[in-house]
Amino acid sequence: MDKRLPSHDHHDHHRHAHHDHADHGHGHHGHDHGTAACCGSSPASPCGSAACDTSPWEAGDGPVLRLRVPAMDCGAEEAEIRRALEPLAGIRALRFDLGRRLLSVQAPEALFPAVESALQRLGMPGERLPDGGAPASVERVWPRLAGALAAAVAAEALAALAPAGLPWRLVGMALAVLAIALAGLGTYRKGLAALRGLRLNINALMTVAVTGAFVIGDWPEAAMVMALYAIAEWIEARAVDRARNAVRELLALAPQEAEVQQADGQWQRVATAAVAVGARVRLRPGERVPLDGEIVAGQGSLNQAPITGESLPVDKGPGDPVYAGSINLSSALELRVSAPADDSLLARITHAVEQAQGARAPTQRFVDRFAAVYTPVVFVLALAVAVLGPWLAGWPPLDGVYRALVLLVIACPCALVISTPVTVVSALAAAARQGVLVKGGLFLEQARQLRVVALDKTGTLTEGRPRLVAQEWLADTPDPAWVGLAQALAARSDHPVSQAIAGGLPAPVAGAGAAALDAFAAEVGRGVQARTDLGSIVRLANHRWVEELRLCSPALEARMAVHEQQGRSISLLVIDQQVQALFAVADTLRPGMPEAMAELQTLGLTPVMLTGDNSRTAQAVAAQAGVAEVRAQLLPEDKLAAIRELQQRLGPVAMVGDGINDAPALAGADIGVAMGGGGTHVAMEAADVVVMNDNPRRLALLVRLSRRTHAVLWQNIALALGIKAVFLALAVFDHASMWMAVFADMGASLLVVGNGLRLRRLPAGTSPDA
Repeated sequence: MDKRLPSHDHHDHHRHAHHDHADHGHGHHGHDHGTAACCGSSPASPCGSAACDTSPWEAGDGPVLRLRVPAMDCGAEEAEIRRALEPLAGIRALRFDLGRRLLSVQAPEALFPAVESALQRLGMPGERLPDGGAPASVERVWPRLAGALAAAVAAEALAALAPAGLPWRLVGMALAVLAIALAGLGTYRKGLAALRGLRLNINALMTVAVTGAFVIGDWPEAAMVMALYAIAEWIEARAVDRARNAVRELLALAPQEAEVQQADGQWQRVATAAVAVGARVRLRPGERVPLDGEIVAGQGSLNQAPITGESLPVDKGPGDPVYAGSINLSSALELRVSAPADDSLLARITHAVEQAQGARAPTQRFVDRFAAVYTPVVFVLALAVAVLGPWLAGWPPLDGVYRALVLLVIACPCALVISTPVTVVSALAAAARQGVLVKGGLFLEQARQLRVVALDKTGTLTEGRPRLVAQEWLADTPDPAWVGLAQALAARSDHPVSQAIAGGLPAPVAGAGAAALDAFAAEVGRGVQARTDLGSIVRLANHRWVEELRLCSPALEARMAVHEQQGRSISLLVIDQQVQALFAVADTLRPGMPEAMAELQTLGLTPVMLTGDNSRTAQAVAAQAGVAEVRAQLLPEDKLAAIRELQQRLGPVAMVGDGINDAPALAGADIGVAMGGGGTHVAMEAADVVVMNDNPRRLALLVRLSRRTHAVLWQNIALALGIKAVFLALAVFDHASMWMAVFADMGASLLVVGNGLRLRRLPAGTSPDA
């Protein structure tokens, strides 16, 4: 996305200041999160060390300890592990794959035993995996849960229907123990470890509640509570899976095999992972593109919606890039592979969103801090009910204990803790399917607070490449051969303005244009000229050269002024000292830009143009785009100063640029946005948000999605806390049982998960409000 456009003085090259990409202070998290079930509160804050929260995961940065941790199945365990590993100096990065119970620790090998010991103390021992070894498949829990539920139901039936007597009671207790062991052995291990470490999380709550119920003689209820709790966790895990895997499903769009040309010229189907860069791949109509590449033969129409969110097919031919996962709609194509399967644009999008899932959003951090206080407070309240209730209210002692245990189960912060990540991940997935790659929940939430959108001109408001936008023939009866002469002369020059003229004019008929020119010469800062085989001198000259040739007339000046006021570059076709034609070249506005700017203003945002181009051109483009405030002739450091001033005067600012020339401004803005990711590594690394499909209206979509996500987050928090408050009151006044407590907890969790998952169902090509 490097901008190399001409100045509007033809052939007087505009100098661009190119800046190295600068990391602008937003660390991308190196945590690869998989499936997470709701199971408890996080600590007051996650691991605060750089190793745990901000260090990127970099290959080659040191040895990696890979562990399968069977007991690590949700965000609570992840938080516990972060907290336990924080004191260990030397850890570079952590990566969690909760779906496969896989923990990877990047640290010196001497630290590996300390890591394993810390996990052992947590009650979550890990099984070391060899380098490159795949973790064992996750245990199928449904048969075990079904057995636990059956045992719990049998225990309940024996307690209710069997005749009194020690043998039957012992059988019932044995069934209850069996149910608890099948459903809650892992919970018990983690709960006991948490209690030993004086950490009051959900595992500790459930361990105390179930054990207490068993001890006071409510063993059928204890068994049923543990069985229902385990089933609720399993249901929630399946629901959260849908959110966390929403973007990863994109990878399934790319075929696993490709038809590759062999050394002997034959075609053979090969696994995409084995296809080398530079290989030639054949693509039939109707097939999906297996790998990123460049078309070398054929022309066709491709559906790129899975990658860029574009709703309409794109016509492509030789030299054009294609992306893995796109659909070839029309004709056979051959392409040269430009990236391996694991580095395709589709793979990089997936990886970026997976990293984004590991970045805790502000609301997530608030919920974590709240839950860290909420759980101990509820524990103390339950203790007070058990101890003081019988004394103050005259309850029987066991009645007070039972109410306290019910209160502990109701107080489970599952719904509260799960409400934020499932909502944020669903929104990130929805944005990705619309061609908007958001690098983390932080930026997703911040977008709703934006007050200003600052935009670079070239390559952002405009397409970034000049085009022939107007041509005027001055003679009353122009010679048809003049078009061929102009096209042939322009095609001989490599200057962008000349190339735009050559591309905008029809190619000459063989023998009528290019073959009739010789003695070609380029006059720096003026234009180009050549001689025809008839001896005529033909020039493509800029305004300055025409004046030097004394060929300007008031009428010609007036014609040129109309175009120059619109910021266009003028070239004049001069044949034997006669001006025969005028060609106007401009960097055209991106389609939909005026509508995009109007949408931003409707949302209460102020668009501002920040450009290094001259003021006249900037004002012309701004008028076309509908941008009222323009800052022109800015150096990169001037753009940064403008960002600072806008932040102080109006509020949070998003800078929309190309990720290279605008690096300082992107760094200083609250959110950096790269337009036209187009698969470039630089754009995807430089910005907090990448608009993959060049659609400017996605800026307004981002703000709307951010506002909707914020609303759903607080709806979920209100639902979770409201349901808890109602049932806590019922428990204190003896209107709730442990069964009701479990169902209330399960119901609240499923409600907030379902509400958060609604964000995934954003139809392609529509706004989040549709």
